[in-house]
Amino acid sequence: MEEKLVLTEEWDKTFPKSDKVGHRKVTFHNRYGITLAADLYEPKNAEGKLAAIAVCGPFGAVKEQASGLYAQTMAERGFLTIAFDPSYTGESGGQPRYVASPDINTEDFQAAVDFLSVQDNVDPEKIGIIGICGWGGMAINAAAIDTRIKASVASTMYDMTRVNAKGYFDAEDNEDIRYSKRKALNAQRTEDYKNGSYALAGGVVDPLPEDAPFFVKDYYDYYKTERGYHKRSLNSNGGWNVTSSLSFLNMPILRYAGEIRSAVLIIHGDKAHSCYFSRDAYAMLKGNNKELMLIPGAVHTDLYDRTDIIPFDKMADFFHKYMK
Repeated sequence: MEEKLVLTEEWDKTFPKSDKVGHRKVTFHNRYGITLAADLYEPKNAEGKLAAIAVCGPFGAVKEQASGLYAQTMAERGFLTIAFDPSYTGESGGQPRYVASPDINTEDFQAAVDFLSVQDNVDPEKIGIIGICGWGGMAINAAAIDTRIKASVASTMYDMTRVNAKGYFDAEDNEDIRYSKRKALNAQRTEDYKNGSYALAGGVVDPLPEDAPFFVKDYYDYYKTERGYHKRSLNSNGGWNVTSSLSFLNMPILRYAGEIRSAVLIIHGDKAHSCYFSRDAYAMLKGNNKELMLIPGAVHTDLYDRTDIIPFDKMADFFHKYMK
């Protein structure tokens, strides 16, 4: 029995509506019984069974932001696409709100494949996924477990398990630091249980401190300004539950990346603070159907919405090549 979701019917995206594609809201459920909300984009006047792509990310964003832009733009190139809100976020179901999980969020991608596989106008042998930022790591993990996925793109990728367990640039890769994190998070669990609610970590810092690192300014410029702000986005507002990162500390999601047999394209800005995640993930991949594409001069959020920089044509060619 699917949870009844309340979905907005207005166009409330951070990008303009395309006149080349049809758009409608859809829902589907994952195997944990959580109902997910998605925007479906379909090329106008399309005939026959189409190749399909599910899109998600960035981590803490909603489908009205970067993932919707990717999905709509790929639909303009002939694919049937969905951009979905992960479990516990945006318009999707699941309680408590604002929690993430390497397992459930990988499952969300697989549930999207379930949904696409049974659509009358989709060729179930031609399904791919795109993960942006933290969902780039989830996409690679999904590709490692779901043999129905024929091609995957990870854009401006984060490995959320690595950054939680080891800190940025692996600067906190230390047993004592991890122990301190576990201690603090478990103390927070006790407080949350006592209070009957989950403390929020806060979204992107606002106001922005003058001495903030560049990547924090980069996030602020997207999530806290007209460029990318959305009222349902965690990063634009109150953030994740403080305890949301607990399971990420112990579960490395790229453990079986080297066993992926389907095609993988990893795209990153070469000036992004996060580029090392993509370089290292690519080094794990095997086979001649894996590619790493570095965008000269691009920083992390450039690949969220800079349509002059995001290589949509390259992605389209990649999906066409490997979803034949």
